[in-house]
Amino acid sequence: MMKHELWTNEEGLDLFCLAGPQGDSARQLLEPGYRLVWACEADSHLEAMKKYYAFRRWGKYQADFPEQDSRTYKEMGWE
Repeated sequence: MMKHELWTNEEGLDLFCLAGPQGDSARQLLEPGYRLVWACEADSHLEAMKKYYAFRRWGKYQADFPEQDSRTYKEMGWE
């Protein structure tokens, strides 16, 4: 399992990325005013995106590359 974070600003722009060192490069792109609003743990990119869509109430997440996105982080050597 890997932790993911959702950062957002007052304009409603989101950044959903990995927590910790794996997400450092993404968070460095954030401008002032973004704040951490939610976090979750997931085994894969697909699971993380499903949880993100559920949190935002955007309906069911449809992956462009479901086979690739469903590979667990452990299978990819990320844990």
